[in-house]
Amino acid sequence: MTDLLTLGETMAAFRSSGPLRLGGTAGISVAGAESTVAIGLARLGHRAAWVGVTGADEPGELVRRTLRAEGVDLAWSRIDPGAPTGLIVFENRVADINRVTYHRAGSAGSRLRPADVTRAFDAPGSPPRLLHVTGITCALGVEPYQAVVAAVRRARAAGTTVCLDVNHRQRLWSVAEAADALRPLLPSIDLVVASDDELAVLTDASDPVAALLSAGVTEVVVKHGADGATSHRATGTVHRPARTVPVVDTVGAGDAFVAGLLSGWLDGADAPARLDRAVTTGAFAVATRGDWEGLPDRAELTLLDHGPGGTVR
Repeated sequence: MTDLLTLGETMAAFRSSGPLRLGGTAGISVAGAESTVAIGLARLGHRAAWVGVTGADEPGELVRRTLRAEGVDLAWSRIDPGAPTGLIVFENRVADINRVTYHRAGSAGSRLRPADVTRAFDAPGSPPRLLHVTGITCALGVEPYQAVVAAVRRARAAGTTVCLDVNHRQRLWSVAEAADALRPLLPSIDLVVASDDELAVLTDASDPVAALLSAGVTEVVVKHGADGATSHRATGTVHRPARTVPVVDTVGAGDAFVAGLLSGWLDGADAPARLDRAVTTGAFAVATRGDWEGLPDRAELTLLDHGPGGTVR
């Protein structure tokens, strides 16, 4: 049985040490919200599958090779020879502030379609325990959005728990456009993850959390950045502060948080323990460079309990 199924676009990522216009060296890796969650769960010992489309090019091979090396199942992903793999460029502009530029218009990832997802649910065996979808995939175009709708519908019918991370990207679409696409999904969503300012995408209510719970969402987890996170359920509210670590790179922290949260869910942990793991995996992300490179394996989850500057012998 697959523990987690997720779908979206993963791009080749270029990270420069300074302003791109000045030239210099850059590191090459991969980046994608959904694949970061999949890698995070795989490192924690769960079976994670990513559904996506890459081009028949070297950046696409980098994406596939990286995900395979991290133990992510690519059985339902495919290669489209008619479109290039998307690119993303990170510039370390000032101190810990990064500037991000996307080159993803017309990319292979934007050619994700419903049939890609239905193949995963039609495969022999049990359905996945969790389906994780994000607003990013919905914003990539009509067919990627329809793929998310199909995945949510199939998951609901199969009894799979569905997690929606709003993950709003202003460069991809407006709040109004995101609201029109995501709000119809809510009757089929079990777990919502959003930052404080993203709740307005899902509801116009003055008390958005209460509105979402009344609409049938089982749990609403709100990320407060440096102030930690709060889990809201009909049975109560739990808050956990963020872990105190040196901030190196905040890119990917939200997806790392989700990986820890869903790992706790898969382990049957209660809400406080799930949040503890989520803020821990999020801390690993901000304390290291890259979207996913610094994510912990299970044996490393207690590593941050050591004092600053400590040495593990």
